[in-house]
Amino acid sequence: MSHAKDELTVQDVLEHAKTYIKDEEQLQFIEQAYLFAKEKHAGQYRKTGEDYIIHPLNVAMILTTIYADYQTIAAGFLHDVLEDCDCTPEEMEEKFGSEVTKLVQGVTKLSKIHFSTENDYLIDYYKKIIVGMSEDVRVIIIKLADRLHNMRTLWATPPDRQKVKAKEALEILAPIAHHLGIHKIKSELEDLALRYLKPDVFYDIAEKLNKTKLERDRTVVEMQQEVSDLLTEHHINHEIKGRAKCIYSIYNKLNKGKKFSDIYDLLALRILVHTEQECYLALGIIHSKFRPLPKRFKDYIAMPKPNMYQSLHTTVFGIDGYLFEIQIRTYDMDEVAENGIASHWAYKENKGSNKTANLQSTTEQKLQFFKSIIDLSKDKMSSEEFVNSVKDEVLNNNIYCFTPKGDVIELPRGATPIDFAYKIHTKVGETTTGAIVNNAIVPLNYELKDNDIVRIITNKNATPSMEWINIVKATTTRNKIKNFFSKNEKEVYIERGKYTLEKELRKKKLAISEFLNDENLKEIYEEFKVDSLDDIYLSIGNGKISALSIINFICKDQDTPQPKVVKVTSKNMDADIIVSGIDKVKVNLANCCCPVYGDDIIGYITKGNGITVHRTNCHNLEMLETRTLEVRWNTNVNKRYLTNLLIYSNTHENHMLELMQTISNMNVSVDGIHMMSKVGTILYSASVYVTGLDQLTKLISTLEKQPYVDHAERMMR
Repeated sequence: MSHAKDELTVQDVLEHAKTYIKDEEQLQFIEQAYLFAKEKHAGQYRKTGEDYIIHPLNVAMILTTIYADYQTIAAGFLHDVLEDCDCTPEEMEEKFGSEVTKLVQGVTKLSKIHFSTENDYLIDYYKKIIVGMSEDVRVIIIKLADRLHNMRTLWATPPDRQKVKAKEALEILAPIAHHLGIHKIKSELEDLALRYLKPDVFYDIAEKLNKTKLERDRTVVEMQQEVSDLLTEHHINHEIKGRAKCIYSIYNKLNKGKKFSDIYDLLALRILVHTEQECYLALGIIHSKFRPLPKRFKDYIAMPKPNMYQSLHTTVFGIDGYLFEIQIRTYDMDEVAENGIASHWAYKENKGSNKTANLQSTTEQKLQFFKSIIDLSKDKMSSEEFVNSVKDEVLNNNIYCFTPKGDVIELPRGATPIDFAYKIHTKVGETTTGAIVNNAIVPLNYELKDNDIVRIITNKNATPSMEWINIVKATTTRNKIKNFFSKNEKEVYIERGKYTLEKELRKKKLAISEFLNDENLKEIYEEFKVDSLDDIYLSIGNGKISALSIINFICKDQDTPQPKVVKVTSKNMDADIIVSGIDKVKVNLANCCCPVYGDDIIGYITKGNGITVHRTNCHNLEMLETRTLEVRWNTNVNKRYLTNLLIYSNTHENHMLELMQTISNMNVSVDGIHMMSKVGTILYSASVYVTGLDQLTKLISTLEKQPYVDHAERMMR
């Protein structure tokens, strides 16, 4: 904890800072900030009755315990000067420079927003504190130190105020400390908050800890000695220490129905070694003697948390059958875990390491928390939506997934591959066509889980689907999809309409430029009540007008009666099949041979289920009775059809990803790919949606050109 209030002096702070700040000028800078703050706060007192300067002294001391840099400590001394004293930003900038002044102004901005239980104020407070802090990480570090000292002296405020401040510390500030990796501040804030919010529970747990302390301490000391002897015997230099018992974490576990005697971290050890290799060696040695508890092992060294926390966690059956939770980490990892990564920059820098730039760069990548908040604040949403998003998506209950390269992506629980894709980059999200999670193809509405490795399949020609809005979990993803449609919907429809019209004109062997001459366009505008060619394309693209109706309007010689069209309702797609002379009959595409547009087809009259359409070479037709009739494709078809392929590889290696990419690059949608067992080589079964036989033929030809494919063929069931 802190020094006794009446004992703490600037010399204590400087002595602590000297352990990692070696530059004499920087230490003098800190002392000047203290003297300036003392002069400005002269005559001011806290609610505890002490001189006001005691508070900045404690804040500065807390900052030195997490290895904050000299400017942050100076700003800690000065953090209340602009707000409470006769001092202008200009005066501060002249004495301490623009960087320190900006930090103090950031903290001042946060301090001016007073917490209130009224809903609007509360929402405003959440919004401003979180957006405000993201301007510079160090602003929130100072704010956390400021709040921690205020929580230590919360007894001096009225009881109703105590509850409000404790709730704020627990719900907003402690989770922020956790995201920054500052365990010291997080755990103390949580314990202090619980003490004021639920004093009965707090003191009950504290009493139980005291009652079991003697026996627990004896057991821990014995286990510590056994583990230490074991590691020494194997020549591993180490340090072992017991872990502080966090009352709030015990309360959380009791709240989930655990018994006091079953909480693992009551008996806990932390082992510190010098190298990453020694971490794994120590783990193996411990497991060789003490049986590990299944499913309680976590490797945060190979897969660090987003706040860069690294450690090996295991729970073992220790002496007398007691369960011990053991953490194994290097000294460097311990510094990050206890003091947070933001403050770690200064520590590393002053150790003379040349890795500071890399560490800072990595930190910026890992602190997606702040990027999430900035993204949220930019989205146009109400204050209430913002707060709910921050609480749900940023502060609570997140999952951590990985790119194939091992980069960590933080997402709200329940997120989908679409959320993952948009988190990487908006363009990746917009061109997503599929996803592979842990080497298996999954649908885009798949719910991602902690530690999933996600590979996104994209196609530069793909665009988002409106259905995604109902699938995704993150508010930012939903807003990006909505933005795409509001900005791009018109352009997308125009492009689609142009493509459809030109395709129909080519099909009818009509010259596009000749058809769209000024005279024809004038007639089209008048008939269809539009003002431009883009309006025509837009109407075709969004389905208001068919391309065929425009062509027929200009080519008035097409007076032949239109054949009757029956809408097909197959399991997967709709299609238009012409059944001469028959109207209002149910028509289905056969699942055995999966006809696609352009195939030679024949209709079979079923008993009670309308007409089923087969390919003429379907082997099932031989077993059917002679109730067949002539059917043909309507030329006005602009749909995709499901069909199945068998792809024979010439290797036993898995090329599923390459197949996905090849198919996707052909602008063919993949419904699913499965590996089927085959001796020596792999056989794949793929279900795909194609526009017709032409596209399917090109796809098979392209697949057969791949070096790992022997041949491909359509599947017939």
